[in-house]
Amino acid sequence: MAAPLAGTCRFLPRHASCVLLRRTGVWLSLRSRIHRSSPAHSGLLFSLNRRGVLKDSFPENAAQDQLPRLLQSGAQTVYCGFDPTADSLHVGNLLAIIGLLHFRSAGHHVLAVLGGATAQIGDPSGKTSEREPLSADTVEENTRSIRESIQRIFSNHEVHFHDASRKPGTVTVLNNLSWYKDWGVVAFLSEAGRHFRMGTMLSRHSVQSRLKSADGMSLTEFTYQVFQAYDFHHLNQVYGCRIQLGGTDQLGNLMSGHDYIHKVSGEEVYGLTTPLVTSSAGDKLGKTAGNAVWLNRDKTSPFELYQFFLRLPDNTVEGYLKLFTFLPLAEVERLMEQQREDPSKRLAHKRLAAEVTKLVHGKEGLESAKRCTDVLFHSSVQALEEMSDEELQELFREAPFVELLLEPGTTVIDACRRVNAIPEGPRGYQMLSDGAVWINHRRTNKPEQVLIPKLHILSNGLTLLKVGKRNFYIIKWLSL
Repeated sequence: MAAPLAGTCRFLPRHASCVLLRRTGVWLSLRSRIHRSSPAHSGLLFSLNRRGVLKDSFPENAAQDQLPRLLQSGAQTVYCGFDPTADSLHVGNLLAIIGLLHFRSAGHHVLAVLGGATAQIGDPSGKTSEREPLSADTVEENTRSIRESIQRIFSNHEVHFHDASRKPGTVTVLNNLSWYKDWGVVAFLSEAGRHFRMGTMLSRHSVQSRLKSADGMSLTEFTYQVFQAYDFHHLNQVYGCRIQLGGTDQLGNLMSGHDYIHKVSGEEVYGLTTPLVTSSAGDKLGKTAGNAVWLNRDKTSPFELYQFFLRLPDNTVEGYLKLFTFLPLAEVERLMEQQREDPSKRLAHKRLAAEVTKLVHGKEGLESAKRCTDVLFHSSVQALEEMSDEELQELFREAPFVELLLEPGTTVIDACRRVNAIPEGPRGYQMLSDGAVWINHRRTNKPEQVLIPKLHILSNGLTLLKVGKRNFYIIKWLSL
């Protein structure tokens, strides 16, 4: 089971898809081979390579002839795996989901496979040490949360981005625990284990790097590639799946699946990888690195996701527009020309942030992100008045959220003291008199002023209180 894309992408140069793939000492340029193949058979792969979404293919001859012909022959089934080792996917995983969305838009069927079983084993790929074991209950809860997230993204894509004139393929979300839960360890090793060779398994990069580390590798982790290979075999037998998509760090696991299926059934199957994405410093973004930008709202709000893409370095935005949006490449070029003419408007960044936020959180999420942006950076009282309790708490995550009973005659200083925003006694009174307190983006210097509806209390029953530069308090007023 793959756990693709442990990170998020910093920047891919214009020819980033001209990457080399090695097997048995031979290096393969995926892009050059697709360019040499017949245009009639290259459509989808050629498009994904131009966007930088695909990096490598396996086996070597797939990019030249077999896989393009297979995709042109009719609807195929493509799968990608996601291990539920956290309760949310992150932006790095989004690139794999986008790959599936491209295949689905082209009429192919896609399987998103959640590793309810393999998450309890742990993928060693890209890891310097073994991850902490997860309980079955934790994995089950993580699986439920990620399933909802994936379904939401596919739904948003169909509503907002898919060409309605083209019939999309089907999408199915599976849990690999469903085909492992009845296996006994002896029966599984007897059937599957005999088709694996220790020399090949030991040669995988993920294994070699861990064997050379101080911690080494456990037997549990070592068997991960067996389970991922069997996943591919099961999906091939039950769903006719012949293509696996994964992050570039999954290439060894893809090879294991290909070899296992070839030995068991003789059928030809294929692997495609997407590039790993990194931070501006070149580090992988993800759970292990502790710098993940999550896809679930309770971990990263629509505003925070929007701001992540809005703040990308200028030299990364073109690559990200190609990777993370469905805009035609000609439109990407126009956006970049407009941005070069007036960089201060950041038109490309804004479009990128809007497209990704709408894909992940829908139209409502994008509108929420824009409201939060207006409140925080443009001091918009109108936007503040339109915000929900949830949005305010997302925007000011560290701010206390207090519900207070609105009594007649409540003054500014009463409100400040009831939420402990100012010190007791003369010092707090002086702070108010000196204008250190802001209510709904307006400075106030009258401690004894009675709270006025629509000025101090917005129509949504909220008050945003700020003391100094960074101390926020959110008050939800309850009527008598």
